[in-house]
Amino acid sequence: MRREGLGLLRAFLVLVGVSALCSVALGTRKGNTSLDQRSHRHRHPGHVSLHRHRQRTGKEGQVLHRSKRGWVWNQFFVIEEYTGPDPVLVGRLHSDVDSGDGNIKYILSGEGAGTIFVIDDKTGNIHATKTLDREEQAQYTLTAQAVARDTNKPLEPPSEFIVKVQDINDNPPEFLHGPYYASVPEMSNVGTSVMQVTATDADDPTYGNSARLVYSILQGQPYFSVEPQTGIIRTALPSMDREARQEYDVVIQAKDMGGHMGGLSGTTEVKITLTDVNDNPPKFPQSVYPMSISEDKVPGEEVGRLKAKDPDLGDNGLVKYNIIDGDGMGIFELSTDSETREAVIKLKKTVDYETKRLYTLKVEGSNPHVDPQFLAWGPYKDEATIKISVEDADEPPVFIAHSYTFEVEENAPEGTLVGRVHAKDTDVANNPVSYRIPQYTDVEQFFSINPEDGMITTTRPLDRETQAWHNISVSAKETGTHQITKVRVNIKVKDVNDNAPEFATNNEVLMCETIAPGKLIETVSAVDKDEMANRQHFTFSLAPEVAHNHNFSLKDNRDSTASIYVLRKGFSRLTQDVYFLPVEINDNGFPAMSSTNTLTIRVCSCDSKDTILSCNVEPYVLPAGLSTGALIAILACIVILLAIVVLFVALRRQKKEPLIVFEEEDIRENIITYDDEGGGEEDTEAFDIATLQVDFKMCSTFIHPNLFFYKKYLTVYFSSVWLPLVLYFMLIEKQCTILLL
Repeated sequence: MRREGLGLLRAFLVLVGVSALCSVALGTRKGNTSLDQRSHRHRHPGHVSLHRHRQRTGKEGQVLHRSKRGWVWNQFFVIEEYTGPDPVLVGRLHSDVDSGDGNIKYILSGEGAGTIFVIDDKTGNIHATKTLDREEQAQYTLTAQAVARDTNKPLEPPSEFIVKVQDINDNPPEFLHGPYYASVPEMSNVGTSVMQVTATDADDPTYGNSARLVYSILQGQPYFSVEPQTGIIRTALPSMDREARQEYDVVIQAKDMGGHMGGLSGTTEVKITLTDVNDNPPKFPQSVYPMSISEDKVPGEEVGRLKAKDPDLGDNGLVKYNIIDGDGMGIFELSTDSETREAVIKLKKTVDYETKRLYTLKVEGSNPHVDPQFLAWGPYKDEATIKISVEDADEPPVFIAHSYTFEVEENAPEGTLVGRVHAKDTDVANNPVSYRIPQYTDVEQFFSINPEDGMITTTRPLDRETQAWHNISVSAKETGTHQITKVRVNIKVKDVNDNAPEFATNNEVLMCETIAPGKLIETVSAVDKDEMANRQHFTFSLAPEVAHNHNFSLKDNRDSTASIYVLRKGFSRLTQDVYFLPVEINDNGFPAMSSTNTLTIRVCSCDSKDTILSCNVEPYVLPAGLSTGALIAILACIVILLAIVVLFVALRRQKKEPLIVFEEEDIRENIITYDDEGGGEEDTEAFDIATLQVDFKMCSTFIHPNLFFYKKYLTVYFSSVWLPLVLYFMLIEKQCTILLL
């Protein structure tokens, strides 16, 4: 149908053009308008006449007049998209010098000449041989010229003219950027602008209504509307709810020819999404939520969950939960699961079935972000009631106290009562409870407990100085169950004054030989392992056996210290280098304890400034020692003397060798002993005397590392390191004793 309508339109326009041609031709026959060269051209609807006026002077000064010549342009537009069987007559060129005898030839040049436009060189008629499209090229510039057919001599100057392509409505409107996507908040007022769509039409907007567009909505009513002239899409209904419908597909049409019949149209799709606003309050699906928890659960255990529904999105759908009332506000706590947005009820404190069996909580869910535009729609919150039932459980026994602390005196006899722990069964059955001390808490088993009444007693005397605290555990078990409860028991060993005091520091004192009488040589203090705290006080005195000695005295300073003084002068470390002074120390405990501690006083050699030099009996080295060279010289002399001694001994032995040389014969000498004892018994023993002789070579070999005998001369290699060893073996080995004699 669209193509048929387009064909009818084109035929109609062709008829209009032919009628115009006929009227122009009739007007042309009636007369032409002449213009001189200064006036150039004159356009008249239907034709154009061009005239030129020239003058030429002869040889005699006679002015020659040339007749006027001009162009007649009978057509200057052509309709686009013409599809008739014959070429379209565009127009006709005619010169007033053309008498119709065929001596003038018309030539056409310029855009499309010879391809799109052709000219009859005799008549000057111009035809379009191809279908033209104004949207491709709206006009063509051509040049016409009349020349003599025989000589091709221009009869008139070239004349330029324009052929315009007349537009027809052959292009529908187009939306270049579709499909379109837009959004608008839900619950927007009627007339709220959503977006603007714009279509384009390739037809000539200056000619007729071919490019005059009108917009309309084909799909999307009654929710949206569009302004016909601007293409602005607006909301058409109030209270459009995103929760009811979120997306809309709207189809917009643009139609040319001002929207009248016969106009061409184009459409585009617009997808409109309603964005969320906080227009819905949270709502609990139930008004009452029953929950339960066992009494044996520990704090932090989850009791249950609930969730208020809010169909809004993002921050608009956030729900904040709070416990606003109820007798379980201090027993339970509430938090929000960030992933599921649920209210999580947790146990905050332990519950007891025997004490309270039902708790009630009132929970509120509210929106933290509220749009002021919709405050009148409020309130944006909801409430729900939670009823939590406490379930009975077989609980382990419960100790009356969380921990126990007892005291017992040290050295108390076996079986002394320390204290008692008590646990009870909180269940309705109220079963009996048995007690025991786990061995790992009392490895050495200092204590025992009565399994029936929880009495703790000692199994041996305790020593506070060894261990002041004993931390044990007591377990309680309900009869007939496997559940055990433990409690910590801290036992403090109370101090008893059972340790004697003693010197606090080293009990040795150094004293100079030249010390003056009455001089203080030491201040002694004492310590006591017993726990006396600030009440601890010590007194000092000399032991009775030295109370009247003439060397030293003791003064008690009454501040748990004592001073030792010298009574005489003239001490000599060669006569007596050490003195022992017994000191008796007493504490103020109950009962009081005392001990005798010996103070060792050592006599030392000092210089004039009372600086101690030596406290030993052996000779000491003076500070001004020998130099290194002197020490080396002394050692060298000692070595030389020892070498001379060894050489002398060796030479002496060499002189004792026998001068008579016996022939080497097998001479054997025997020693026979007789032992006659009663009864005439005889014991006879014979010994080879040669075995008792000393082989000098053996001795020489034994001391080989340091003494060498070569021929009749003795060469001695002496080392100060090995000299003591050599002398040792020479003196104690029997085989070498003969040599030293």
